[in-house]
Amino acid sequence: MEKVKIYDTTLRDGMQAEGVSFSAADKLMVARRLDEFGVDYIEGGFPLSNPKEEEFFRDIGKLELGSAKVAAFGSTRRAANTVEDDPGLAALLACEAPAITIVGKTWDLHVTDVLRCSLEENIQLCGDSVAYLVSKGREVIFDAEHFFDGYKANPDYAINVLRAAAQAGAGTLVLCETNGGALPDEVFDITETVCRALPDVIVGIHCHNDTDCAVANSLAAVRAGARHVQGTINGLGERTGNANLCTIIPNLSLKMGFETIGASNIKKLTEMSRFVFEIANLAPNMHMPYVGESAFAHKGGLHIDALRKNEKTYEHVHPDAVGNERRFLISELSGASNVLDKLEKRKMITDKSLARKILNRVQEMENEGYQFETAEASFDLLIKKEIGDYQKTFDLLKYHIDFERSTAGEMVTEATVKLQVDGKIEHVVSEGDGPVNALDGALRKALEPFYPNIKDMSLIDYKVRVVNARAGTAAKVRVVIESRDSESMWGTVGVSENIIEASWHALVDSVEYKLMKDREKA
Repeated sequence: MEKVKIYDTTLRDGMQAEGVSFSAADKLMVARRLDEFGVDYIEGGFPLSNPKEEEFFRDIGKLELGSAKVAAFGSTRRAANTVEDDPGLAALLACEAPAITIVGKTWDLHVTDVLRCSLEENIQLCGDSVAYLVSKGREVIFDAEHFFDGYKANPDYAINVLRAAAQAGAGTLVLCETNGGALPDEVFDITETVCRALPDVIVGIHCHNDTDCAVANSLAAVRAGARHVQGTINGLGERTGNANLCTIIPNLSLKMGFETIGASNIKKLTEMSRFVFEIANLAPNMHMPYVGESAFAHKGGLHIDALRKNEKTYEHVHPDAVGNERRFLISELSGASNVLDKLEKRKMITDKSLARKILNRVQEMENEGYQFETAEASFDLLIKKEIGDYQKTFDLLKYHIDFERSTAGEMVTEATVKLQVDGKIEHVVSEGDGPVNALDGALRKALEPFYPNIKDMSLIDYKVRVVNARAGTAAKVRVVIESRDSESMWGTVGVSENIIEASWHALVDSVEYKLMKDREKA
């Protein structure tokens, strides 16, 4: 298998995404995981830009990385400076990164209107900068900024800049599709031309996603001869993002037959994606190819029936290949096969007539506003009720919620719950930050004397959605609650015209699922 080197720029270009900021400690954690993941280069940032970058390069040298090379990013010397007195080049050398990626202008428009120097001067400063860094023992990667726009405007000049960098010692020439406006056929043709013109160097590709073609453009460049691909985990980046390595890597390895990060590491792809989302404090994109939660989620009954017979019918790769998993969703679009699969996985029943009965109940409830795609714990309880295996844990006698404003202007919420367990009555009160928090506290307080294992669970997410918005203030709301204990997470759902009532149903399901799960484990 021919090798395509993977260059990750999540810690530099990815940080330019709106809403993304990594601390120096975050960057070190991501760098360690990227190294374990098997990328060839980890770009750490521009060491001259701020103290956080300086701290990163100071501390990354203390980590024992495997095969990944750390790369520092910077630009060519300024036109008014020599290479020896240019502060940017000095910072790149001082950070002691073994690889240096240096960006140079290849679009004549940028040379004349941004650098404001002559075209020949720009070629000179690109060559000088590369040669100086190479003379200091560094591997130099030359990032040809705006290369595709530059080539379309003045192809001879763009190629001459690349040639100057190559002759000065740059081992890799990266064609940057900086504005993100090129299409795959253009990228293929231009990359192929560069590979023919400069056969003795590695040609790379760096794409942005402004036309939603960053992945396609990167793959087109590889087909044309590029053997170095730059991108970010989850496609993070400025404007609409960078080329998404979570799609590029499996496409190159599983579809096109190239070696990238190693077959065993590709199975870590989903884990890597979700780790970076977590560090960036971003909600994962559930619809991303390969790694998204929905990438192998199936909802249509016909699809699921076919998949149960042959998994190749509706999946282009096996989910395990990228560390993901197959999910069959329960909804009004489901067929009996969806429900039957759920039952078989739970080792409950294999009765098709009962599966149809459960499906009918699901469709009735979804017509009322329920949704079980993210509330499988509520679905499990529904199954138990339909097959007559449900064990009720308590009887609600009443609950009540009060809101008061204190003399200090603070809102105080108080919930009272009265319930019965095995003939014994518990009547408790609990304060909370809001009605649901107070109600949750009161329910737990009432049940803990009978079920102490409830202390092990906690509510971690709460979502509300209006089901029938046209009904205005009389609309139904759907509440989805996510809970967890030391072993697992689960979702439950409640629906009502009253948001408190909907929340109550979801809370009760959450507690009952926890107790059911613990009983079955015991």
